[in-house]
Amino acid sequence: MKTFLITAAGILGMSLTACAQQPAAEAVESAEAVATVQGMPAATISQEDFIRASEQTVNGVVSVKSYATPRQNRRQAYGGSQGYADPFSDPFLEFFFGGPGRQPVPQQQPEQQQPRQRQIGLGSGVIISADGYIVTNNHVVAEADRLEVTLNDNRNFEATVVGTDPTTDIALLKIEAPEGLQVIPMGDSEHLHVGEWVLAVGNPFGFTSTVTSGIVSAKARNIASSTGSRPTGGIESYIQTDAAVNSGNSGGALVNLRGELVGINTAIYSQTGAYAGCSFAIPVAIVQKVTDDLRRFGTVQRALLGIRFQELTPELIAEKGVKGTNTGVYVHSVDDFSAAREAGLRPADVVVALNDAPTATTAQMQEAITKFSPGDRVTITYIRDGQRHTAQATLRNAQGTTATVREASPDSLGATFKALTAERLQQLRIGAGVEVESVAADGPFAAQGVRPGFIILAVNQARVASPDDIRDIARSVLKADSRERVLFISGFYPEGRQAFYAIDLNN
Repeated sequence: MKTFLITAAGILGMSLTACAQQPAAEAVESAEAVATVQGMPAATISQEDFIRASEQTVNGVVSVKSYATPRQNRRQAYGGSQGYADPFSDPFLEFFFGGPGRQPVPQQQPEQQQPRQRQIGLGSGVIISADGYIVTNNHVVAEADRLEVTLNDNRNFEATVVGTDPTTDIALLKIEAPEGLQVIPMGDSEHLHVGEWVLAVGNPFGFTSTVTSGIVSAKARNIASSTGSRPTGGIESYIQTDAAVNSGNSGGALVNLRGELVGINTAIYSQTGAYAGCSFAIPVAIVQKVTDDLRRFGTVQRALLGIRFQELTPELIAEKGVKGTNTGVYVHSVDDFSAAREAGLRPADVVVALNDAPTATTAQMQEAITKFSPGDRVTITYIRDGQRHTAQATLRNAQGTTATVREASPDSLGATFKALTAERLQQLRIGAGVEVESVAADGPFAAQGVRPGFIILAVNQARVASPDDIRDIARSVLKADSRERVLFISGFYPEGRQAFYAIDLNN
């Protein structure tokens, strides 16, 4: 039977990712650990607690609609979705052998032919400040040209994107609301207990102000490792619940019975594509760190320990002869110039804690490191040859420094671009292209040797016809994981020399 991991956003024509059906064993906590709910004795929990928590939170959850203008797929327009399927549409063949039958690409369609925006997604969001900041999932707002937020009292507002973080699937929005915003206070996801009651508040299937209830089924859940499915490429350390979450719930609130935010609902795990009792939320401890960084810096200040590791399993313990622990992350290699190298970690060590946070699993390690910033000093607890050790180190960013990373934007490429006139296109014997007008001495284009006058034909295999095309592609690339933020540019100089450049946008 097929099993699906589904993001809980109402994306029209949503895609499903197949996962293997291998349910993981649930962690079980002692009766003492679940005897209280955020200080409320279990024996005193009543229907009034559910009513009060619902009333306190339902007005703090909003509906988020995303709209986009349909665009022609440039790669299809020039020959297929994988490169240039039509050999005669290859830009270099066109340059060297000409395209006599091809007309220059018009720079702008007539106004009456411009496509109208259409709704591409529907999700939820949570108001986290009285001045209009709203947290939601990145996949709710991805690819949107315009966002519309509807409050529980039916007031509508245009929303702007303050910042997004695909790695944690979090986005921060801002609306200009004059008054009357109800804020859901932040709770403490680290002190949630398995078996504790929680409420999911959102807009499933477009039904606004919907509240469902359930219990915390597990914490620090890594969906990929638990199901044997393909990793998503992001941070996976979810709160698992059995509260009903469906399409449209993405970005909505997971709250405790005190009405405090403990998570952002993100995905479900199902054999049929419908809700089946396994819902996943991003812990508020991660949400707070990411949204604070997006608000202050426009991008997340992500700290790295600098190890390549694998979660301990019985098979790995037997293979490597691990002694002294049955849980933790096994260090395969240590990066140069990293915090782990400073701490003296070596391959075959087993990291069991960062500060006081246990790292018994991959998910716990990811959640622990996500809460830190470059420059933070941490205590690493590890097992070596069966003996327990501790060491201190300063965490660094992806560039190996503790400096603040500022948001990159399509306007900081270090170059200016100029559209080619119809006469210039005919002179160059090409159908479309963009000229590099100037290059800043300290920008990424200059670092790769790009000179003014270079004619860009394609960026990341997509044909470009205007400076806006380049900025749109760069904007999309900047939303990707840091390892994938590269522009692969192909083109030629007017004297005839072909050139290819890889522009690293991380720097």
